[in-house]
Amino acid sequence: MPDIDLSVTPLRELNAALHQLTPETNERHWVIEHPAGGHAIAAGLNVPVTVEINGSVGYYCAGMNKLATVLVHGSAGVGVAENMMSGFVHVSGDASQAAGATGRGGLLRIDGNASSRCGISMKGIDIVVKGSVGHMSAFMAQTGNLVVLGDAGDSLGDSIYEARLFVRGSVKSLGADCIEKEMRDEHKAAVHDVLTQAGLDGGVDPSEFKRYGSARTLYTFNVDHAGEY
Repeated sequence: MPDIDLSVTPLRELNAALHQLTPETNERHWVIEHPAGGHAIAAGLNVPVTVEINGSVGYYCAGMNKLATVLVHGSAGVGVAENMMSGFVHVSGDASQAAGATGRGGLLRIDGNASSRCGISMKGIDIVVKGSVGHMSAFMAQTGNLVVLGDAGDSLGDSIYEARLFVRGSVKSLGADCIEKEMRDEHKAAVHDVLTQAGLDGGVDPSEFKRYGSARTLYTFNVDHAGEY
């Protein structure tokens, strides 16, 4: 189990070592100490290993993640798990703007709050936020599930496509073309599945969530809706 101290080892050296790993590696569990808010820690991973980071990280931690499990025992800066393909990223603290942005797969769990634009342009990723999300979250979200146990800020789901948004608390306002939709049994099952994958199924009732999604009025230009663009 490699134990890397970033107060001694350069970050570039750490990421280079992680990028050289092959699927057959026996170095399956890496522990990173003293991250000190460094940027792009464990970005671009492409092997099924676990990277455990003891402390807070800066921009783009676990960006472009594929197959790996990245555990951040602290908070994360802008763009954590940005463009994630698969795997699991878990932030035990808060996350700054654009968490999970453009994510195409995998699961991002945030135990604290997420700032603005959480899940912007998400393309298949599942995101679970135990706290609340900021304004413009799920802007232009295409596919995937955003599950928020707390509240949502202004303009939730602005210009949304077919992503599904589930919020247990209050929503300050909905963005253009985003509406509240019926919470059917299939959607409760979807919430349960995502929460189970995130390890949060116990004590959380899917029926407490409301569902939001696209009204599908902005798919093609219509002069009657010009004011909504």
